[in-house]
Amino acid sequence: MQLAARRLVVTIIGGAVLTAGLVMIVTPGPGLLGIVAGLAILATEYTWAKRAHRWSRERWRSTVESTKHKVATHRAERAARHPDGED
Repeated sequence: MQLAARRLVVTIIGGAVLTAGLVMIVTPGPGLLGIVAGLAILATEYTWAKRAHRWSRERWRSTVESTKHKVATHRAERAARHPDGED
């Protein structure tokens, strides 16, 4: 009985966080973070959610690294165009 109750609570909370993340994709808010968090919660009980969470976490990390690279490239190009720091 306790395991069934735990699974129900995890399903409700994880589903709510995941749904909120999906809604925040089209409205203001940290949608991707909500999706990853919702999947992390669901992954404690469901194998499919564990696989989806692992996949989404890898995509999240690659997106962060790509963004860091783009920002660094942009800053370097800007510094090369304006060596005195003025625009």
